[in-house]
Amino acid sequence: MNLPSKETSKEFKEAPTRLRDLPFMDLYVRLDSGGLGQARYRSPGRDYTNNWSRILPDQFRTESGIIAKELLQNLENPDSSYQYDGIRFRQSYQRLANGQQWVILRRISSRVPSLEELSFASHICEHLRRLGQRDGLILISGPTGHGKTTTSFALLADYLKRFGGVALTIEDPVEYMLDGPVGDYGYCYQVQVEKDEDWATPLKRALRWTPRFILVGEVRSPRAAEQILRAATTGHLVITTIHAGSVEESFMGLMHLAEQSIGHAANYMLAQGLTAAWHQTLSSSGPYLRYIFTEENNNGDPVRSLIRENKVGMINSYIDRQAARMDVSRGVDPVKGKRV
Repeated sequence: MNLPSKETSKEFKEAPTRLRDLPFMDLYVRLDSGGLGQARYRSPGRDYTNNWSRILPDQFRTESGIIAKELLQNLENPDSSYQYDGIRFRQSYQRLANGQQWVILRRISSRVPSLEELSFASHICEHLRRLGQRDGLILISGPTGHGKTTTSFALLADYLKRFGGVALTIEDPVEYMLDGPVGDYGYCYQVQVEKDEDWATPLKRALRWTPRFILVGEVRSPRAAEQILRAATTGHLVITTIHAGSVEESFMGLMHLAEQSIGHAANYMLAQGLTAAWHQTLSSSGPYLRYIFTEENNNGDPVRSLIRENKVGMINSYIDRQAARMDVSRGVDPVKGKRV
């Protein structure tokens, strides 16, 4: 769907002259044409009625051409990071059925936001912050582009500043830059997974660094899922993300991967290690979470029991009950979401 010409001219009446100043989330560049006249972009807005794929304005054609030529000369890793004019991107390359070569560049913010800047409800933000004192697994699920990685790093940075300790991140590619000192007593090491290296290998090595916190960019393989569960049950706090349509689906996806490596023990390890899980979506009004938190040091926690018994589909009722209890305890109407 194209914008009417009148609106288009109004929108770009005072348009920036450099690509770095254009507000966008995704940039689509055709490589085999040199980028000339073959680029589109998507705005960073969360209003899906105004979040079209748009033709990149003519004033950025030279820059898109430079990007296309640089990327075409270095396609050894089709999914990696890329930097241009001070902007960091996560890139993903595809050769299409018609022979065209395209790359999508997802813009990466240079600064890790605070938990408050993510606009979570205050009582949720407080609860997420307290999780940094626990061990186990924090599993964040949601659709692509809905802030799972941003939330992961905001949590990790907050925990390092407040509680100190060593953290390792394992990513492909490295996105937010957090390496080095964080706060007064925290330090973060960031590991880039090589294109041919299994995620489980750097995860296994990470445990030898005695980290307090481990962030895994995404659960991608059976052996990686196994190592994540092992780390979560051996005194570390592990934060990871998974593509899933709900909290229940995230559990089933993680267990399905882990079972291919360790069999039915996956259910018991997830039940033992789970600290919190939520499904996250973003809209123009802010983030929406469906969450579940387990009771610390309580193997009889009902959520843990359902996972052990492979009855994950029944967890939905506990998600609703827990949310209602938290809202009422904070004086929030659980239906309207407003303070009473």
